[in-house]
Amino acid sequence: MASKRIAIFGAPGAGKGTQAKRIVGALGIPHISTGDIMREAVRDETPLGMKVKEYMDRGELVPDSMVIEIVKDRLARDDCKGGFLLDGVPRTVYQAEELDRILEDRGQSIEKVVQLCVPEGELIERLVKRGVAEGRSDDTREVIEQRLRVYLKETSPVSDYYKESGRLVEVDGVGDVEAVTERIMAVLS
Repeated sequence: MASKRIAIFGAPGAGKGTQAKRIVGALGIPHISTGDIMREAVRDETPLGMKVKEYMDRGELVPDSMVIEIVKDRLARDDCKGGFLLDGVPRTVYQAEELDRILEDRGQSIEKVVQLCVPEGELIERLVKRGVAEGRSDDTREVIEQRLRVYLKETSPVSDYYKESGRLVEVDGVGDVEAVTERIMAVLS
């Protein structure tokens, strides 16, 4: 029986979104991407979107309190009762602790946390290409390098948090998309 309450994380450009779509298709659970939710709010020019855009354009993380509210609201929907895949959260230990509290109140927990591991040089190359292809204002080389610095400082400790509870699985995120998916599905089984 595969895990059904999953978080996937890794540095920007590690392939979280690509792999998340493949995993949710295989497991029949909703894909909850905080990045997608925030980019949609920016595109729609909502009040939340305007606040989020300021952080994204500087390559900074959106404050934990905003992210947790977005996630809490999304997890309360009926489609998440049978499981979900979180993509882009938790990014800090505070978010991980808050997520555990939210789920504990519902008698649930994150079963597995998949960390995609990709070398920094490849991450930068992937993100620069994506920025050009998608016209994303948050994928310039300068912003990418800032996002990677922020990731290392604030997000890397999240792996230690989940490692301590035995929920972290590290997966090599380099190579063919199919091969990476197979590696992930193997650790979720």
